[in-house]
Amino acid sequence: MSWRAIVLTIFPEMLPGPLAHSLAGKALAGGVWRLEMVDIRDFARDKHRSVDDAPFGGGPGMVMRPDVLDSAIAGAGGEGPLLLLSPRGRALDQKRVKALAAGPGVRLICGRFEGVDERVIEARAIEEVSLGDFVLSGGEPAAIALIDACVRLLPGVVGRAEALAEESFAAGLLEYPHYTRPQLWEGRAIPEVLVSGDHAKVAAWRRAEAEMLTRQRRPDLWVKRKT
Repeated sequence: MSWRAIVLTIFPEMLPGPLAHSLAGKALAGGVWRLEMVDIRDFARDKHRSVDDAPFGGGPGMVMRPDVLDSAIAGAGGEGPLLLLSPRGRALDQKRVKALAAGPGVRLICGRFEGVDERVIEARAIEEVSLGDFVLSGGEPAAIALIDACVRLLPGVVGRAEALAEESFAAGLLEYPHYTRPQLWEGRAIPEVLVSGDHAKVAAWRRAEAEMLTRQRRPDLWVKRKT
C-alpha cells in the first residue's frame, strides 16, 4: 500500500505544486506515494459555498466553521494522523517526520482566515503542527513542506539511502560543510584532509565540523543532544 497524503484545503489547485517535480514528483508518478486533495468548499451548506463565519466575541477576520470542516474530514476518509498546519502548533522536527513517514500516511488540514473553530479541533483530536515561529497566508505551503520531508524518507525515493544518515538532524547534529571541484576557487582552497585519501581522518573531520556548526548555530540542538 502506498503512503498517502490527503490534503483538505479551500485551494486544491495549489497542489501538487513543487511535489510534482524532482524526487517527490518521480515517486508520485511511480506510485510510491499518493496525493489526494479535498476541497473543503464542497462540504459547504449554502449556495455561496461558505466555509467561514465571523468570530463570536468580535474581532477582525473570519473563522473556519466546525460543521463544514467536520464534514470534509468525514468525507475525506483515509488513515494516519489528522494534522492542522497552524503557527500555534507543536514545532515539526525530523523525529516527527520519520514517525509520519513510517505510517500509512497523513491527513492535513490547511488553515485559513483567523483560524479554525476550537470545537472541531477538540472533538476530532486534531493535532496542530507548525513549521516555525512565523505566519503564512495559509497552510498549503506548510503542507507541501511536510509532505516533501516525509516522502524523501520513503524507501526507494532517495537513490543512496546512506545519504539520509549523514544529513542535518539525522544524529542530532547539523550537516558538515561540502566541497567539490574546482579544488581552488577565487583563492579559496578546500580543506586538505578531504583530498588526503584517509577515510578515517575525513570522517573525524566531518564529525568535528558538524559538532562545531551545531554548537554555533543551533545551541538548542546541542544542549538537547547532550541531555
